[in-house]
Amino acid sequence: MGPARPRSGADDVAVVAFASHPDRPDARSLVERSIAWLTSRGHVGREVDRDQARLGADVDLLVSIGGDGTLLRAVSLAAEEGVPVLGVKIGRLGYLTQVEPSELAGALERFVTGDYGIEERMVLSVVVAGCDGDGRTTRLALNEAVIDKTVPGHTVRVATSINERAFVTFAADALLVATPTGSTAYNLSARGPIVSPRLRALVMTPVSPHMLFDRPLVLDPSEQVRLDVLEPRPAVLVVDGASVAPLEPGSSVTCSAAQEPARLVTFGGHDFHDILRAKFHLADR
Repeated sequence: MGPARPRSGADDVAVVAFASHPDRPDARSLVERSIAWLTSRGHVGREVDRDQARLGADVDLLVSIGGDGTLLRAVSLAAEEGVPVLGVKIGRLGYLTQVEPSELAGALERFVTGDYGIEERMVLSVVVAGCDGDGRTTRLALNEAVIDKTVPGHTVRVATSINERAFVTFAADALLVATPTGSTAYNLSARGPIVSPRLRALVMTPVSPHMLFDRPLVLDPSEQVRLDVLEPRPAVLVVDGASVAPLEPGSSVTCSAAQEPARLVTFGGHDFHDILRAKFHLADR
């Protein structure tokens, strides 16, 4: 689907949905205050159920209140509808969240008057097929898809293909395919490259590989990666930190750039490189 209708001015009624961290009372309180603020100005605010599969077609904005994990779930919910997402940070410094809780009312005011920007981020389409070729499931990932081992002390064996041409069979603790946005998540801890979120690319990184070839691979966004789980042990598919499906030998996971990007609301001053410097305490030299 295409993007949600653009905001053009305060006279338009905005429909704003809120997704918050379920275990944070301060997040819940902020949702209630924000809905009251919107209602008092003639707009509509509503909460998103944690198990909700889709947003309503009338939603103009989805506000994520929590950390990057909450925002990842919000992006997955909003991406297919083309709804922009605004991240509100509660907790530690995040790469994706845009505003502080105290700034949310001002951010909503700017949104309903059309004073905002949209930053598009590439999203992965992750298609899972069972060992019998049936039971296909599609998920969206803003950060990464991971084929992870399930048996402690042993590796998982994964045969990789790029554009249907065999590449390498990995024996590793895990194998992940990340977006540029996800390059600073699990990929970073696995010593993969940090990639500018403005780029479109797929990054395939083995985790603790038991083989001589241990390098990550950066692929063009037009390239499709297929990962086949081999005997003798099963694995599990984890998408943006959430377990999605068990993978018996013979199961496959196909990763490619999704048609629709994630759309993150910005107000300027949220620079990726500044966040990187702060996150890693990089001092000027």
